[in-house]
Amino acid sequence: MKVKIEIASGASEPEVLIRCERLDESVIALQNYILEQSHSSQVFMLKQGETEYYIPVKDILFFETEGRTIAARTKDKLFEAEYKLYELEELLPPSFMRISKSTIVNMDYIYSITRNLTASSVIEFSGSKKTVLVSRGYYKALTERLNTRKGIGDLR
Repeated sequence: MKVKIEIASGASEPEVLIRCERLDESVIALQNYILEQSHSSQVFMLKQGETEYYIPVKDILFFETEGRTIAARTKDKLFEAEYKLYELEELLPPSFMRISKSTIVNMDYIYSITRNLTASSVIEFSGSKKTVLVSRGYYKALTERLNTRKGIGDLR
């Protein structure tokens, strides 16, 4: 692999171009890594009552609808987000994925998934007792992305 850096005066933001003969898993992994790095310092303004907190996106376990509000959960705190889930999907880095109509999770914190063939499966997070449900329609896509992200091959 060749790495080349060009200094372009007047560039509004850094741009990364990947030239490849074909799109394979290593190129996709490289793209995802670059995207993750560009979002690593991203901060969300979240609320608890009248207090505003500025929380690094990497510290958020998941976003979930609770009635008309969007809750953001870290390992030990619950905040309110002033976004819609579809807006969050556009803003969040690739480590986040929608897993149901009402939930977006940070795949970096998924510790386990207890599969249920007839209903939603249960996701547990590292460092938290909180769980969420992954809908049957999202289960396969989630496990495929988790396996790709964590470098796990299909052992079946």
